[in-house]
Amino acid sequence: MHVDYRSLRFEYRRSPDQSAPQAARHAVVVVGAGPVGLATAIDLAQALEGSGRRVLLLDDDASLSNGSRAICFAKRTLEIFDRLGCGDAMVEKGVTWSRGRVFHREDPVYSFDLLPESGHRRPAFVNLQQYYVEGFLLDRARAMPGIEIRWGNKVAAVEPSEDGVGLTVETPDGAYRIVADYLVAADGARSPIRRALGLESKGRTFRDRFLIADVRMKADFPAERWFWFDPPFHPNQSVLLHSQPDGVWRIDFQLGWDADPVAERDPVRVIPRVRALLGKDADFELEWVSVYTFSCLRMERFRHGRVVFAGDAAHGVSPFGARGANSGVQDAENIAWKLALVLRGAAPDALLDSYDAERVAAADENILNSTRSTDFITPKSEASRAFRDAVLDLARDCAFARRLVNSGRLSLPSTYAASPLNTPDDEVFEGPMVPGAPALDAPLAGGDWLLRHLGGGFVLLHFGEAAPAPPATVPPLRVLAVTAAADAEGLAARRYDARPGTTYLIRPDQHVCARWRRFDPEAVRAALDRATGRGVEGA
Repeated sequence: MHVDYRSLRFEYRRSPDQSAPQAARHAVVVVGAGPVGLATAIDLAQALEGSGRRVLLLDDDASLSNGSRAICFAKRTLEIFDRLGCGDAMVEKGVTWSRGRVFHREDPVYSFDLLPESGHRRPAFVNLQQYYVEGFLLDRARAMPGIEIRWGNKVAAVEPSEDGVGLTVETPDGAYRIVADYLVAADGARSPIRRALGLESKGRTFRDRFLIADVRMKADFPAERWFWFDPPFHPNQSVLLHSQPDGVWRIDFQLGWDADPVAERDPVRVIPRVRALLGKDADFELEWVSVYTFSCLRMERFRHGRVVFAGDAAHGVSPFGARGANSGVQDAENIAWKLALVLRGAAPDALLDSYDAERVAAADENILNSTRSTDFITPKSEASRAFRDAVLDLARDCAFARRLVNSGRLSLPSTYAASPLNTPDDEVFEGPMVPGAPALDAPLAGGDWLLRHLGGGFVLLHFGEAAPAPPATVPPLRVLAVTAAADAEGLAARRYDARPGTTYLIRPDQHVCARWRRFDPEAVRAALDRATGRGVEGA
């Protein structure tokens, strides 16, 4: 059944809290029903199932995204959506791609493949308009009894204390007060909660403007990412072309800092730019147009007592590289399992400090890559432009120069190499599955996949015929034994550098936190204590 998520309007309903004689208390309140807020609420509700605690999600609006906005969702994000129960819908609706092409003026420079090897369930990227992503997440959230969504509820005041966060919420029926044990602010780049607490994001604003034109048309372009530097149809600037579902194509035109952001949205100006790219006889219609500038910035800290910031409320990057929404969803998966363990009494409050440590480092990594991309795309001097153009000319024939071309280093998940939750290796391993790394998927016998069995709780991933008995721990451990027969193609053992007896401890968010060449129950227990923030300074 086709749902036009853009046309949905959600009814404000009065809640019992508004008539309560005193402020009602909630275990966790999430503010913002965008992709990050919805993902956080779903992940928390799954982790809190059976505990008697529910998630309250507040949004001051009554609709989903009104434009395509974020459209590129990376493999790791799709794997998170799988764990949240809506990955299939995203992939089925989205446009799958892994190849990109770079052009300089009218000439192709080179192409690249972001997922050159087989044996992965999910593609490198899926292009999908943000309103579909929000819609599929909302469908999942509405089906979960552990989530209550209140539309038209605007947080007007925030009062943190040692034992909770007081909120004043404005509605069409007037204001009311509630108290949250913990508050997750996923309320966007202009975050009213951040402002209410007197906090700010700092960084660098780029003196350039870009036009987004979503164009509905029939086209024979392949489902690839095409990026032009200084093309003849838009000289001295850059252009990006992406495919979306429903016959819609995203075109980004660099405009320059002097462009008038209001005037450039006028179809009288937009249509000639699109026609210059597509040809004078092209048949198309404009679906959505926006002009934006962007900044690379972040808050100094993402955790402030019982208030945690996630997504654009915590950090912002340029859109080149698809790092905004993808990193925000990774914020959600990072905080959800930690907050759930704290609320269940299975971990100390100090565990939440590791969210700050891990995701601030991830934000810095994204900001660094995003800044470098933007500097390459928009040279700030004649010398930097000459360097860029020389690199592009060399890249046609020289592999070393291609590594210098930066049209947006595309989003990759962060490895929390310096996390206080990691147990360092005491034996030699090869490959990328170091403590802190996101677990790689691999095919298993019978059409199964490894990541389907990881996440949601702590898992001992054991390679060998005899599964070990896990030690009694809080939180409890599940054991997944990967036998030679189950690992029919041998990719799981290869990707985890495993031999019989190799054992990994995997976090609820599918990140590695410890590994050993042989199972040792005491070592496992110590690693789990460390991964849940018990007795580790800085956790």
